[in-house]
Amino acid sequence: MKRHFIFLLMAFFVFPVIIFTQTQEEIQGDVPELKSFHSVIYKLWHNAWPEKNIGLMGELVPEIEKGIEKIRKAELPGILRDKKPRWEEGVKGLITILKEYKAAISSKDTQKILDAGEKLHSQYEAMVRIIRPVLKEVDEFHKVLYPLYHYYMPEYKREKIISSAIEMEAKMDSLMDAELPERLRSKTKEFNRRVEELQRAVQYFVKVAKEIDDEKTVSDAIKDVHTKYQNLEKVFE
Repeated sequence: MKRHFIFLLMAFFVFPVIIFTQTQEEIQGDVPELKSFHSVIYKLWHNAWPEKNIGLMGELVPEIEKGIEKIRKAELPGILRDKKPRWEEGVKGLITILKEYKAAISSKDTQKILDAGEKLHSQYEAMVRIIRPVLKEVDEFHKVLYPLYHYYMPEYKREKIISSAIEMEAKMDSLMDAELPERLRSKTKEFNRRVEELQRAVQYFVKVAKEIDDEKTVSDAIKDVHTKYQNLEKVFE
């Protein structure tokens, strides 16, 4: 009996901590393998390429191969699960460009080698853009939405849903004031339109979360917020 009690006590205190830790890890939008690949890309793009150092570009092949293989095997954290199709296409692109790079090195054609190096650098930057949020405010909003949609809603954890609604309301206020960087200014009108759609969905969700204890009504409101958020993200694709 005593052993059974101890087990229940551990389950009560330890399991929530484990779940919290897992959730915290899942909302970190980093891929360490891509981050570490920057070191070889830096050597390629900032040392070898501008100096047309073909010898160094050839010497970097094993390091580039190793880095791309690690990226190929990398797993995206939960918060990036919606980006998996684009990520996988990006990985295929890296592998294809690596083959072109190696073929160019073998050809000893300086221009082909430089062109392949430039393509590799561009593809790396494209991969970074897939996982890196364009705006800090969008990322902060998503960090609230992710556990709400994937954990609290399916199990209808009402207290967590209400606290998420309060936090989301604050994040939405910050998002309403966000401005696009210069390179995306042409998308400002569409961005603002989708932010306003998201805001309306958030306002409704906050209202029903606080006032209505009905799983379907609340879940439908959360799903609508999630859909409007995905629509907002498409502006950056």
